[in-house]
Amino acid sequence: MDIRILHLLEGARQAQGLTVIIDVFRAFSVACYVMANGARELIPIGDINTAYQLKQEHPDYILIGERSGKIQPGFDFGNSPSQIVNADLHGKTVLHTTSAGTQGIVNAIHADEIITGSFVNAQAIIAYIQQQQPSEVSLVCMGWEGREPADEDQLFAEYVRDALQGQRNNFVRIVQYLREESKTGNFLDVRGEVSAPAEDFDYCLDLDRFSFVLKAEPREGGNTPTLRRIDIAVTVD
Repeated sequence: MDIRILHLLEGARQAQGLTVIIDVFRAFSVACYVMANGARELIPIGDINTAYQLKQEHPDYILIGERSGKIQPGFDFGNSPSQIVNADLHGKTVLHTTSAGTQGIVNAIHADEIITGSFVNAQAIIAYIQQQQPSEVSLVCMGWEGREPADEDQLFAEYVRDALQGQRNNFVRIVQYLREESKTGNFLDVRGEVSAPAEDFDYCLDLDRFSFVLKAEPREGGNTPTLRRIDIAVTVD
């Protein structure tokens, strides 16, 4: 298994094989909370105008996400797990558009298959890759707006790579580093409590909270992909 760690939008465009698009803070943590709360469908969207159009055509759809870390006018929720964790989304279709994570999905045009990446379902991702046994794995760190590297995405890519190679990870040390040493420690505070509550830090680092992966697949009757939940039997050390 050839494992490559790639970065930002260009990395998404270069990705091949089984591709994990990584956005820990916060898109693909949020996506897991959305699906865990009963959403019928989760649609990742790159172009914000497409998101607005779909919302206009389907007022019952839930529109969530951000640009530059901030909730946008007309959105039902921001890109924040603390806003989603108690939301009743049963039977709802959710539109999700962000500056980094969803951009990675739509730009990974050479990937054989695409799943999302975050610590909240890390072991499920590892188990899924082990089950699939692809010859090539691309771990794409989307960073800030797909343009600036982010420590949490790099650390997640290394976490998955090391696990696949049979090496042990020290998640406690990862959290300590992100909280105390990385500039990420202040990342969730500096852009406004409405868009990025500080408690998102813990929600995004709730390791293995979910035992499913989210796989991008073509959406029937639409030009956008959809994320399908695939439940995984996992064993957590």
